[in-house]
Amino acid sequence: MTHPYLIYDVFTQTALAGNPLAIVFDADDLDDQAMQAIAREFNLSETVFLTKPNNPVATTGVRIFTPDYEMPFAGHPTVGTAVALAEQRGLATSPALMVLEEKIGPVRCAVSNQDGHWFAEFDLPQLPDQLPLSADRGIIAAALGIDPHEIGFENHEPTYWTAGNPFLFVPVAGLDVAARIQLNPVIWNDMGLRKTNGAVVCPYVYCRETVRHDHDFHARMMEPTAGVYEDPATGSAVAAFAGAINLFDKPVDGPSALRIEQGVEMNRPSSIRLEMDIAAGAITAARIGGHAVKVAEGVLAV
Repeated sequence: MTHPYLIYDVFTQTALAGNPLAIVFDADDLDDQAMQAIAREFNLSETVFLTKPNNPVATTGVRIFTPDYEMPFAGHPTVGTAVALAEQRGLATSPALMVLEEKIGPVRCAVSNQDGHWFAEFDLPQLPDQLPLSADRGIIAAALGIDPHEIGFENHEPTYWTAGNPFLFVPVAGLDVAARIQLNPVIWNDMGLRKTNGAVVCPYVYCRETVRHDHDFHARMMEPTAGVYEDPATGSAVAAFAGAINLFDKPVDGPSALRIEQGVEMNRPSSIRLEMDIAAGAITAARIGGHAVKVAEGVLAV
């Protein structure tokens, strides 16, 4: 049986930038092993498989796989899938609303098209939650290949957050430090920061200094595997990053909008929009948004 697929670059308006995503349609006949094998074949950071939803109000079911494991939720697969469905179906309403049924639960998305550029924004299915952090600055610095005094700026210190996927957020002094990060996966993994399912927690390094002056933070995210994979755009990390921003920057009550650049060091620049609703100093709702552009389409002969 054949399965049509599309490839989108996400969190960018420009092809061959941002984070690439494979989207496989009509995947109900594929079991977990087949999905995992196909994700390894594409060898992108994530591949999504669209299935019939269990909830009739959902637009589609979404399974998200890295080349090694399934994820309950991820940002660039959510944005890319929403844009792909809107573009494929020729949705004329702007914004068009849809619900993606992911492992974490239903994710509500709004998709719009302005001057030919597709943009999708989704409500966070889980608000940021701070986790206890026992690792000290010295071991974090050693794992990242920088000096301890280069960690931190203003009142920002390393913190550990999740909004579905956990990350260790490491503020650094500026762009020069961020560019010199060399993740040592052995030291990092020895810190013992692990999810309940045993997967390793990834570092999210950020600074206030940016390359693009209309952005608020510069970031890098790396997966501490043997080959150290770097991600050009990580929406689920930005979802959790909202907690650190609210903790340290204390935005005023009301709506707040920020832009985070990522992927610059990889020559795959991305732009992620974060919106937060603040009341009495707490995040009451948040949204992640970004553009996506189609770069390829085809058919899987499996």
